[in-house]
Amino acid sequence: MGELTFIWKKGAEISSVFEDLGELRITVFRDFPYLYEGSPNYETEYLKIYAQSDKALLFAVYDDQTMIGATTCIPLTDETDEVRKPFEDPGYDLGSVFYFGESILLKEYRGAGLGHRFFDERESHARSFGNFETACFCAVERAVDHPLKPSDYRPNDAFWLKRGYHKESRLQTQMKWLDIGDTVQSEKKMTFWVKNLKDH
Repeated sequence: MGELTFIWKKGAEISSVFEDLGELRITVFRDFPYLYEGSPNYETEYLKIYAQSDKALLFAVYDDQTMIGATTCIPLTDETDEVRKPFEDPGYDLGSVFYFGESILLKEYRGAGLGHRFFDERESHARSFGNFETACFCAVERAVDHPLKPSDYRPNDAFWLKRGYHKESRLQTQMKWLDIGDTVQSEKKMTFWVKNLKDH
């Protein structure tokens, strides 16, 4: 591991690292539980929403010229219908919720505290506006006996609980992507985790 450098990009600035971020997402999300068969074109389309939001943040880590980790966040009101709807239906004030996107890190860099740094950066950014009360993110639900589940797989639930998030089973959505080995995209059940940003 060389000397790591950190970058912060907001709104339209995020588009300058779409290629790096897309490559990292394709690499990390290929592993279980996402099993994502990504493509650069799909990534560019997906990431555009962050560049279109003035309050969106990308925090990324580089080792030399390679992006080895990254995380994003965006006001829920600037997200897609599939992300907003689970909060609209039970009557959440969408204007008080910040949505946390990916938190991704290459395997060889894990265990050194960067995962906590990603949450610190996003929570600090959301709090900086003064009117956001809730942070949330969603995670894919896979069958416990999924054939591609590694024998040593450990979910991130314990880490998320330690960060003060709790799983809200009533807040769910469906997201569609191409699984490894498939030729057609399929919908995946995603469950949200939430945290009160007023609690430190």
